[in-house]
Amino acid sequence: MSTRILIVDDEPEMERLMRQQFRRKIRKGEYECLYASNGEEALKALHVQEEIDIILCDINMPIMDGLTFISRLREMSIFAKAIMVSAYGNMDNIRKAMNQGAFDFVVKPIDFIDLETTIQKAMVAVNQHREAVETTQKLAHTKQELSDAEGREAHLLELDKLKSRFFTQISHEFRTPLTVILGMADQIKHNPDKWHARGLSLIRHNGNTLLDLVNQLLDLRKLESGNMTANYINGDIIVYLRYILGSFETLAEIKGIDLSFGSEVPQVDMDYDPDKLLRIVSNLLSNAIKFTPEGGKVRLIVRKSDSLTVKKENQPSATQTLRHSDTQTFRHSDIQTFGHSYLLIEVSDTGIGISADKLPYIFDSFYQVDDAEPQPSEGTGIGLALTWELVSLMEGGIEVTSDLGEGTSFQVYLPIKQEAKAPIGGNDWDEAPIDMAATISKVTTKTLRALTEVAEELPSLLIIEDNPDVSQYLVACLEGHYTLWTAADGQEGVEMAFEHIPDLIVSDVMMPRKNGIEVCDILKRDERTSHIPIVLLTAKADRDSRIEGFTHGADAYLPKPFDQQELLVRLDQLLAMRQRLQQRYLTAEIEEAPGDEGTRMEDAFIQKVQSTLDQHLLDTSFGIPELCRAIGMSRSQLHQKLKALTGRSTSHYIRFLRLSKAQDLLLHSDMNVSEVAYTVGFSDPKYFSRTYAQEFGVPPSQVKAE
Repeated sequence: MSTRILIVDDEPEMERLMRQQFRRKIRKGEYECLYASNGEEALKALHVQEEIDIILCDINMPIMDGLTFISRLREMSIFAKAIMVSAYGNMDNIRKAMNQGAFDFVVKPIDFIDLETTIQKAMVAVNQHREAVETTQKLAHTKQELSDAEGREAHLLELDKLKSRFFTQISHEFRTPLTVILGMADQIKHNPDKWHARGLSLIRHNGNTLLDLVNQLLDLRKLESGNMTANYINGDIIVYLRYILGSFETLAEIKGIDLSFGSEVPQVDMDYDPDKLLRIVSNLLSNAIKFTPEGGKVRLIVRKSDSLTVKKENQPSATQTLRHSDTQTFRHSDIQTFGHSYLLIEVSDTGIGISADKLPYIFDSFYQVDDAEPQPSEGTGIGLALTWELVSLMEGGIEVTSDLGEGTSFQVYLPIKQEAKAPIGGNDWDEAPIDMAATISKVTTKTLRALTEVAEELPSLLIIEDNPDVSQYLVACLEGHYTLWTAADGQEGVEMAFEHIPDLIVSDVMMPRKNGIEVCDILKRDERTSHIPIVLLTAKADRDSRIEGFTHGADAYLPKPFDQQELLVRLDQLLAMRQRLQQRYLTAEIEEAPGDEGTRMEDAFIQKVQSTLDQHLLDTSFGIPELCRAIGMSRSQLHQKLKALTGRSTSHYIRFLRLSKAQDLLLHSDMNVSEVAYTVGFSDPKYFSRTYAQEFGVPPSQVKAE
């Protein structure tokens, strides 16, 4: 590669001299020489010829002198090295040149051997500089590639997490209806007279749930691959939207939610795809009802406008954030710019809301909001992604506004067009709307409490399950074996557990307000309910979920769909374990628990009861009310807790502790029977003797005599 030399000198003979001296190297291609008569021409040459290696520059020149030129050199080239060639080689000029960035200084008349040596040294510096820059650039490029690779890896890991979570959720969505379908098929087989009608209804309902889920997955795939088209008809969309809303009226009524419809115009004839619009509005209404608590409101409002202008973003997956006071609004980027009339369909609720940092991602496939706030059980993460794709297919747009804890509003914009034809023979949906809650089980706490009136001798069991069909199937499995209560979510389950202190609890994991893990944690840490065996029944049957459940106190873990007989056997085993625990408390003396945290907690409770009674042993009036106040439990809670641990009622257990203390005094003191009776809180020695004989099989007088 030749060395490119720019010679800057106002003397014309300098060009001829340089060509003469460097002629051999020029012929060999080792040198390539360019010429400029002053600094300004040199700057222009550098602008055109960027790859200049060496500059041989005079100092005194017209227009722009050499010192001014080299002060501007760094702006034009970072590699070129300037060698000053001048007759004015005094120290002042040399110092000025070097301060301006000159590489070296050669005095005229020129010693060409010295000049060539200087050029070679300068070229070494040029090449080293270039290599250093190239190395730096390579390192920066490598660093960027690594950063890009790490970014891609992080993205892939995040996508993998989303997909993993999606498949966990989708398995839950499949396993839950499968539990009902398979379970009810067995119930019909073994008890057709009782379960034929109800069982078939539940099987059909859950079969439709599965079909709808599969259709959503297939539709999303078709939309993302561009294989779905809109099939428009022309008609009154207001009538159709009222029809869709009517499908949710019963569901909203069951949940105690005020569902209403409003339209600024009585009629809007336009093109729309009935199937796509049904899916869009149904998804939005389902979410609104699902995430709105009892007593809340859900609204479907329709408005018409003449024009809409929304800036379209460059990136289809981007999201634009708009702030209105404390409200977070996120507008999806694919909202179109309509130059004509459009229809606004707004679905709003007074539910739990969505936090600002989650809003930009709710339309992404597989994404599910995972706020720390208690909320209904999660879905699959495809509903809103499918909704957005369908809105885009209909050339519309969607945006969402939400206040955490206050509610959410989705706005769908659809262009009003008049290009399609009205369906021949009218609409095929001109009939009563499908009731979205028609087959939902009406099993409630109230209906199940009736079972307790005829089944007091049976152990009690609390079912905590948010899916009413699964709850009804569990009732079918367990009725006749247990006195049953049901709770529709984790929070209600905790409250009912504190109220009734059941013998057993069967709980789902993924539930509204409090999930099954939280239920376990709360109940196992509370003295009133720590003894109750809990079975977690869920579609989340992976190893980590089981370990998490057991860590928080679950006694058993059954995956959905489950076998009825296995469930009954597990429950029998847990009752048998509790009976073994009762054997531990048959005497007033409690042996040290062998490393069992649950047993140690119950030991502490029993010791607390014993210690409290010991402090009031002489008080004949100290009974159940006084013990309840001292322990901090209600009468029924204390009764159920002691009954579960000792097999005795509260009054019987108090009497047992007094009699056990009496036995010790009879054997190890000089007191007579009457003195012992008064010491342990009996006011009547005859009653004491009778109850002592009933408890230990011998009268106290005989024990004293022996």
